[in-house]
Amino acid sequence: MTDRISKTHRSWNMSRIRSVNTMPEVAVRSLLHNCGYRFRLHRKDLPGKPDIVLPKYRTAIFVHGCFWHRHENCKYATMPKSNVEYWVSKFQKNIERDKKKHELLLELGWRVLIVWGCELSDPQALIRRLDSELDSKLAE
Repeated sequence: MTDRISKTHRSWNMSRIRSVNTMPEVAVRSLLHNCGYRFRLHRKDLPGKPDIVLPKYRTAIFVHGCFWHRHENCKYATMPKSNVEYWVSKFQKNIERDKKKHELLLELGWRVLIVWGCELSDPQALIRRLDSELDSKLAE
């Protein structure tokens, strides 16, 4: 199946996809801040430059898009119909890179939390989950 838009236009579209300060990331930061959590952003000294770092809890939070990071059984983790070989390879590399980053952080004694983009559809449930995860960390 061929692409419906030109290579130039596709390239322009893809160049508009941001890697930091995405809308889901900003939404999670806002929720955390409103709950009283204080954090740092994109610490370059940690593997994978986590989106949000809570030093007090020694926790790194990654805000993953369901499509790009392949959230299992999620309706947003669709497979493009064109250039399938490319996309399968790209998604596999993303998954492997995520796994490596998480393993390195765990080896350094950090806790890793993943917030999926689809979780933002129910902010209260996300707040409860994060509170629960972070409170259990504080009790350790």
